[in-house]
Amino acid sequence: MVSSKIHLIEKCTEKGIKIISSMGMGNKLDPTKIEITDIYKTSMCPLAKVMRRELKSRGIKKLKVVYSTEKAIEPKKKIMNGNKMTAGSVSFVPSVGGLVIASAVIRDLINEMQG
Repeated sequence: MVSSKIHLIEKCTEKGIKIISSMGMGNKLDPTKIEITDIYKTSMCPLAKVMRRELKSRGIKKLKVVYSTEKAIEPKKKIMNGNKMTAGSVSFVPSVGGLVIASAVIRDLINEMQG
């Protein structure tokens, strides 16, 4: 997943295409903690941390992202049936992130048309 995100961001950056990316919503329950910021201003998100490192190494200095400032809920069991547990998403949190992205894109388009 990370390599696909990075590749898409690299290609858009090379071609001057604006892009917004969603960071991790796993083990989060509070959709009111979702916000838009630059990747280099994020905190509390393990995916954003990896993305920052990878983007920095590729010379990408900015990226608009949607992420949650909420601390992820730690699962009581870290291993299930011998496999490491993956962070799960509650259905309404990622969908709110998608609505926030849609709102940002529409707002940016309106600002471009007016500006």
